[in-house]
Amino acid sequence: MNKPLKKPTTVKSMPKAQSKPQYRRVLLKISGEALMGDQQYGQDLKTIERICRDIKSAVDLGVEVCLVVGGGNIFRGIEGANSGMERASADYMGMLATILNALAIQNMLERLNMDTRVLSAISMMQICEPYIRRRAVRHMERGRIVIFAAGTGNPFFTTDTAAALRANEMGCDLLMKGTQVDGVYSADPKRDKKAKHFDTLTYHDVLVRDLKVMDASAIALARENRIPIMVFSIHNKDCIAQAVCGKGKFTLITDKTKR
Repeated sequence: MNKPLKKPTTVKSMPKAQSKPQYRRVLLKISGEALMGDQQYGQDLKTIERICRDIKSAVDLGVEVCLVVGGGNIFRGIEGANSGMERASADYMGMLATILNALAIQNMLERLNMDTRVLSAISMMQICEPYIRRRAVRHMERGRIVIFAAGTGNPFFTTDTAAALRANEMGCDLLMKGTQVDGVYSADPKRDKKAKHFDTLTYHDVLVRDLKVMDASAIALARENRIPIMVFSIHNKDCIAQAVCGKGKFTLITDKTKR
């Protein structure tokens, strides 16, 4: 049995004045690359612990949280296909990578005394539950953090699309995408210092400008069901708890232009 982690003295909770979440239930999409930390490959446990502490902070505010995790830190299906592999086989390998990440996150959350379930779109009964929508909803109603692994279970679909799909199925109020930067920019801010940060965008803007926030099918699915998408940096301290309270720097994508 895992020993609970002790909360470091350097971590401070949000002031009570800020602890007013604007959303009841959210889905957080975490890329596999976000779990690497400063490494070039694999999982950085310190980074995973920090992200899990941030998730716990959001849950402590009363927000129901579910997650979709990518697998790019271990294997990217599209890169395998570009190297000559059959696309379907490469995508299935990528799905298996997401399960490795989901189990790592589950382990860390449970060490923080958070009740967690991993539901996989690919049946793996020995290590996690199969994805069944009603079961997932029931887990969330009981206060558990649900981690959706293996994408949609189908090749040719990204984990972005899986995130939009699961957000719809779970009746989420917000789809949160934690990225390497603090929102959506007109260009890559790491390469172009004049890149403009957008506080708000519409789904139409993202598609027409080809802003590479999420793939087109994910954006279209969110637009059809009017689920707002929040893009923020996963690397900032208390980023998730602040975001659900409408604090911090982020880009909000809706069918409206004003925030």
